[in-house]
Amino acid sequence: MTPTGPTPGDDGGGDGELTQEFLQQIGARIRVLRSRKSLTVQQLADLSDVSRRLLTQIEHGQANPSLVAVTRIARSLGTDFTELVGDSVPDDIAVERIPASAHVLVWTSQLGSTAHLLVSTPGVRVADMWLWSLISGDQYGGRPDSPGSIELFHVLTGELTVRADSMEVVIAAGESGRLRSDRVYQYVNNGPNPVTFLRTVALAR
Repeated sequence: MTPTGPTPGDDGGGDGELTQEFLQQIGARIRVLRSRKSLTVQQLADLSDVSRRLLTQIEHGQANPSLVAVTRIARSLGTDFTELVGDSVPDDIAVERIPASAHVLVWTSQLGSTAHLLVSTPGVRVADMWLWSLISGDQYGGRPDSPGSIELFHVLTGELTVRADSMEVVIAAGESGRLRSDRVYQYVNNGPNPVTFLRTVALAR
């Protein structure tokens, strides 16, 4: 499939794109937090290592940035990616139920693949749990996370092919895997049927 997104060099997304509803939500939140910290667009862009043009587009919900770029912006604002979408953990609740209606559709592709953010936890190492569905012939290309970051995944249906460095590993339904995500990687569905998998992203700070 043909990747979509902004001009090369602006750190846009890989294959597929972030949903418009999600982009509008995080853009408005970034704009509010930037104003609270009395940062100009250029100052936040410099802190986040993204272009001023891309940051302006993100704040107005008009860009397709990578999740890595959004995470960098969040950290430059003193917060985390998941808190931009309102997924924070109450301090005084031991167990919290998160209904299906609260799952956030973050990413889609032209072929109909999807990625939902299910639940997350803040802390020394932030962990996000996702439900992914890749249509036959589709893929997601990930940019390198911060050094030491790890992704865990468990395949529910189909076969998931994971590529990183010079390796290509096929994970069957019922199997799990671990990926060092501080490098370029890809999740690919080379099989005839959709592949669904749980994916937990643990970003090192």
